[in-house]
This record gives sequence, C-alpha cells and structure tokens, in this order.
Amino acid sequence: MKIYNLLLMTSLLLIMGSCGNDTKNADDLFSVEIKDAKNAYKETDVLQVSVKNKKNKTLDKVSWSLDSDPIPEASGNSTSISLNNRKLGTKTVTATITVDDQTYDVSTEVILLSSIKPKLYTYKIVETYPHDITAYTQGLEFENDTLYESTGQKKESTLRKINYTTGEVYKSVPLADQYFGEGITILNNKIYQLTWQSKTGFIYNLNTMEKKGSFVYGKSNEGWGLCNDGSTIFKSDGTEKIWTLNPETLGEDGHIEIYTNTSRIKSVNELEWVDGKIYANIYQKDAIAIVNPENGAVEGVINLSGLKDKVTQHDKLDVLNGIAYKGEENILYVTGKNWDKLFKIEIIGN
Repeated sequence: MKIYNLLLMTSLLLIMGSCGNDTKNADDLFSVEIKDAKNAYKETDVLQVSVKNKKNKTLDKVSWSLDSDPIPEASGNSTSISLNNRKLGTKTVTATITVDDQTYDVSTEVILLSSIKPKLYTYKIVETYPHDITAYTQGLEFENDTLYESTGQKKESTLRKINYTTGEVYKSVPLADQYFGEGITILNNKIYQLTWQSKTGFIYNLNTMEKKGSFVYGKSNEGWGLCNDGSTIFKSDGTEKIWTLNPETLGEDGHIEIYTNTSRIKSVNELEWVDGKIYANIYQKDAIAIVNPENGAVEGVINLSGLKDKVTQHDKLDVLNGIAYKGEENILYVTGKNWDKLFKIEIIGN
C-alpha cells in the first residue's frame, strides 16, 4: 500500500508539473527578436518584435508586455511596440506564448534613452554666507527662511536647524554612532532623514526636531538623497534610480531611471524639488542634473565647476553636495562636504 501511495503521489506531481507556465525550457523553444536591433532606443522609436519559433511549434496565442505591463494593442507572432510616454532606462520586452494549454515567457531587454539633448546652464554667485567647515553636508532644505541640514560620517552625523545668513546652528540632533546621515526632506510638518547603508530612515517633528519614528528601505539598498513635490517623496540610492515613496507608509511605489539622450546618469545624490523638476547632485561631479520626474529624462545640466575652488582648501575638503531652494526664481543655495561657505547662486542659461 505504501508503494502504491508513493507511485500515486509521484504521478500527481508529474501531472501538476506539466501544467502552467513552464519557464525552464522556454528559451530552448522560443526567443524574442527585434528587427534592426540597436544598442539603445529613443522615446520616438517603435520596436518591431517577433517570436523566433526554434522548434516550429504551432502557436495558439502570443501576447506582449513591457516591464510586466500588458500591451493590449500588441498581439500575434509579429507586432509593433511604441516606446512613447515610457519611463527611461532598461526595459524588458516579454512575449507570453501559449502552445497546447502550456504557456511560456521569453524576453529581451532594451535601453530607452531620452529624445532631447539637455540644455546647459552656468551660474553667477549672488551672495556668500558662512558654513560650518566640519559639516559633511548630505542634505539641505529650507522651511520658510530656516535652513535644515543633514550631515554624515559615523559618530558625527547630525540633523541641524540653521540660520543660513550667519551659519549659526540653532539646534543639532546627533544620530546614534552606527548611523551615517544622508539626505533630508520636509513634508507635512515632518522631517524625513535617510541613513546611508543601514537601510533605515528617521522621522522627526519639524518644530521640536524630536524623533517620532523610523522606516526601512525596500528594494533600494542605500539612502542618498530626498525631496518631495508636496504629495510624493523621491529617494535616490546612489545608482541611476530615483524611487517614489508613499508619504504615509514610506513604501517604494516605483522608480525612474536617469538618462540623457546618450547615456545613463549614475551616482545620483542629493535631491531638491524645484518648479516641477528634480534637481540632482551627481556624486563626484561639479554638476546638477535637472530631471523630468515622470520619465527620468535629463532636461538640463548646471555646470558648477570652479565653485569648490572658492572655499577654504584643507585636507578634509570634499565634493559639492547640498541643494536648497527657497522659491526665488532661478536661485539656488548650494554647498559641499566640509565647505566653509554656502553660496546663493543665480542659474544662467547659455
């Protein structure tokens, strides 16, 4: 009886295994082909895709998706897929094939670039203010005329409330020694602060700067920069990705990838929301990228070269980091890690 039951169980498992979506041998049977394939594509391109039927199977049905989003208008063995109004970056084109009640998924990846060339900007220094030379600046944001700053380095990280014109620190809240402070943003009378590699962020009361809670990261491994548009929080993680966070749960709802018309922009750092765009420091670069929050396209680049030369030079001096916006047209406030100056600059188009 035991042998009979074992044989019955084995037969059932074999039957169950023969149904459903068989991905194990899908690539042996099919592949996705793109006509006149290129290294990268633009939003204006239309992909001509087809299924290569390696074993000459009779196909009952073929449906298509892009990054798991079904494309109802695309069907059949050969079809076209428009890339218009898509987020930029690496996209996965998938064909779901049905043969004799068995389904197979096969896919290929394409890179989608911006269709516009970024506009180039320079700057003019309007005012110069004192800044704490020991502050390893990670995040910078105004609330009315008060400047808030997050500083980094383990055992030195803080959240600060500052008089930006004098450099006076009104209040400084230290982080526990194991945390490396990163970007901040202010929303609904709360300050949100990231830490670097601890996968933990903190929430503070804006008025008292008392810590009220914490949150953990999802798919993003690190915390770099934060900003918000009044309803959604945006988070960079040191890659080309900027994540959208639900302000109620701090969960990651999705992401955009930052690309120009020619290449990927990696190491996205400190963020600031300015008139409907994300302004992003690029780590180790004297530049700020102006990013479309809908698709990740870099619409402009502000060249800030030479600014670092205008601060006191010393052994701990580090890169440009820290963007703050106070609502003044074409005006930003910027500083860097261990810089002794905060600059009010005017952005000038070429």
